Order: sequence, then structure tokens, then C-alpha cells
Amino acid sequence: MALPLALFVLLLQPPVDPDATAAPDLVELVSLDSTIRLDIRYATPDNFLGRPVYSEARAFLQRPAAEALVRAHRWLKTKGYGIVVFDGYRPWSVTKVFWDATPADKKHFVADPSKGSRHNRGCAVDVSLYDLRTGRTVQMPSGYDEMTERAYPDYRGGPRKARRLRDLLRRAMEREGFSVYEHEWWHFDYKDWRRYPVLDIPFSAIGKN
Repeated sequence: MALPLALFVLLLQPPVDPDATAAPDLVELVSLDSTIRLDIRYATPDNFLGRPVYSEARAFLQRPAAEALVRAHRWLKTKGYGIVVFDGYRPWSVTKVFWDATPADKKHFVADPSKGSRHNRGCAVDVSLYDLRTGRTVQMPSGYDEMTERAYPDYRGGPRKARRLRDLLRRAMEREGFSVYEHEWWHFDYKDWRRYPVLDIPFSAIGKN
């Protein structure tokens, strides 16, 4: 049975939140601190889809969230670590691709496009740590985007050092107003995410200043 035209159109457009009244101000993270590292997996085939979904390896957040991330990064540097960013702002159309490609029993790892993602609002960031001494990304209890219980931020298995570093990352982010997602140690939402609208702006349309 064919979908009614109005419903079909709605499924192709991001949802509108009438309470999200803040003007978007997406800022490129490395423009604020060039020592934040990028590992934008969705610009490569090294992700759960096995193919690139971004045309550019760039990362953005709304300015207050970006500035908070920089503060977390600089605090971590006093502990011998820095932040690696896997993803920040994500266009809504990419969230729909993720949802459509994810099996029903794994959908708690991805956002429902009918509601929009906090990534779509520019107020969620996926991060890990790198060791300042070696320059290498540290081992965590699971891989990035691993859809298993090892990804849970309260998972008690795996190497003790990996859990300690996961918890250090969480402490740094929580100090600056982020909260961890219950199913992913790497995913953090900024406290003011509700203020910003769901966006579907491509990276190419965001300025490089």
C-alpha cells in the first residue's frame, strides 16, 4: 500500500521542534584548538555501514558545546591525554541512512529520524582519547560504534586500564556540561541540546572560518 503523499514528504524532512529557538552557530572544532584530533570514520569505509557517508572529514558543534569540548580537552592534557573526535554535528539525512540500515534489535544504538538526533542539533559528540606521549589512540573497553554490551559506559569487563581511561574521559566531559549516552561510552550530549533545532545542513555549506 502506497504511503499518503503528506506522510512520505514528512519522512524525507527533519522534524521541527517549536521549542528549539536558539540560532545555530556551528563551529569547526579544530579552528578552536588544532591539537584536538579528528578520526572521522563516516568519511571513510571504516564504520558500521562499511562505506563513506560524509564527503569531508570535518567536525562541528554549536559554539557553546565546542568551547566546552575544548575545555575538557585542555583539562585532559594535564593528565597526559587529548581528545580524538569521531563525529560531531551530523546532518539529519545521515541519521535516516543509519536508522534504515540498522537491524531492529540494534536500533537503540542509533537515533530515530522521526525525532531527530542530538548530533543533528550540533550538541552531541563522539570522542575517545589519545596518549600525548605516544600519539596513539588509547584502548577502550569496546571499539567505536561497536553494538555490544561492551560499549555501555558502565560495562565492568575488559582490561582495567581501558575502563579507567573510559571513566577519565567521562569525568572530563561531565565537568563541562556533557552527559554520556547510556549505551555508548563515546557519545556525549551537551546540556543545552534542547535549545537547538534539528538540522540537515551539509558540511560543504558550513564556513571554514
